[in-house]
Amino acid sequence: MSGTVGYLTKRFPRLSETFILDEILGLEECGVSLRLYALAHPGEAVVQPDVARVASPLVYLHPPGGWRQGAATARATVTAHCRLLARSPRRYLGVLGYLAWKRHHLSSLRHFAEAGRLALLLEAEDARHLHAAFAHGPASVAHFVHLLTGLPFSFSAHAKDLYLSAPDLLGRKVAAAEFVLVCSESAAAALRALPGAGGAKIVLAYHGVDTARFRPPVGRWGASVIADPGASPLRLLAVGRLVEKKGYPILLEALAQARAAGHRVELDVIGVGPQLRALDARTRALGLSGSVRFLGARTHQEVAAAYLQADAFVQASVVLADGDRDGIPNSLLEAMATGLPVVATTVGGIPEVVIHGQTGLLAAPGDSAALADLLATLATDRDLRRQLGRQARERVVESFDRGGMIRAVSPLFGRPAAQEAA
Repeated sequence: MSGTVGYLTKRFPRLSETFILDEILGLEECGVSLRLYALAHPGEAVVQPDVARVASPLVYLHPPGGWRQGAATARATVTAHCRLLARSPRRYLGVLGYLAWKRHHLSSLRHFAEAGRLALLLEAEDARHLHAAFAHGPASVAHFVHLLTGLPFSFSAHAKDLYLSAPDLLGRKVAAAEFVLVCSESAAAALRALPGAGGAKIVLAYHGVDTARFRPPVGRWGASVIADPGASPLRLLAVGRLVEKKGYPILLEALAQARAAGHRVELDVIGVGPQLRALDARTRALGLSGSVRFLGARTHQEVAAAYLQADAFVQASVVLADGDRDGIPNSLLEAMATGLPVVATTVGGIPEVVIHGQTGLLAAPGDSAALADLLATLATDRDLRRQLGRQARERVVESFDRGGMIRAVSPLFGRPAAQEAA
């Protein structure tokens, strides 16, 4: 199994997708020879510093640039498809037939076009396998590469890419893949329920966090932490994109209710997204302007520092009407690894890590009153905060450590060539 493994994502590097960066770094540390491919550049102003540690080369299928770059990409794509057609007309025409019969959408045409170019790039690198980091667009491109060339592929399924994908199309991808990685048992159950999906191919692989980087500060659970319960406000932290499924409007309502009941609670929110203006307006309408701060984009290192300053972490995720929801947010695991007590909702895979009354507190999604009650509980009971924070850390170290997770998954990608030759 010599050769490289192609690793395809949608956009790389993205500030919010630290789990992708961690997986790449972890596979490299395990000796897997990677070649990274991204459908497009994210165009973000802030980049995680750890991106500089990535050793694998990166190719954009749609490189940034003006019309000249776009024209060059189009020519390379047409050339690649002509070569594939000339090499194996029957296979190529069979894929065209499948495209016309089952995949007659503009996005499918785009993914088919991208797959032709990627197929020849992988061939030039002597790739033996292709892994797609998401179940939607990247997995569709990987599936087309497989159909065009026979190259084995796999993919990961997380949250939006899983729950918003057409079930019949997702089932065909699972059936054709060598294996599918899922980051929660709830996601695994959703895939197993698909018609034609092979249950044995679905591998539970929690993302995991670096429990050495995310660890409690000295004295977090010491006696000084639990002195004088009313001396200072409860400093809450939420981390995540400002999008509907994160439940920020519900969190703001809960905060207002807790403060109306006489509890001193404040909230910092790290993240960017399309809801910022609406959330800022809602904050003012609820009279929370002095108690809520939207801090914008932050690097992984800055987020780690924010965990050390907080008293508790909040994850108010909800399930949207179209089925979109969170899996297990990495920020939740990071906060728990740092020893923070957490308040969260019973969405996706969150109850797999947050056990009510043991490693955190859980409320039903969308229930601001229940969320407010839990915030009030933490505000008035520092002994409980200390207990939940310690047990949260123990839970993550035991079952969600990044090193252990990557070491368990890396054999699926094959052993490094140096090991095979030994």
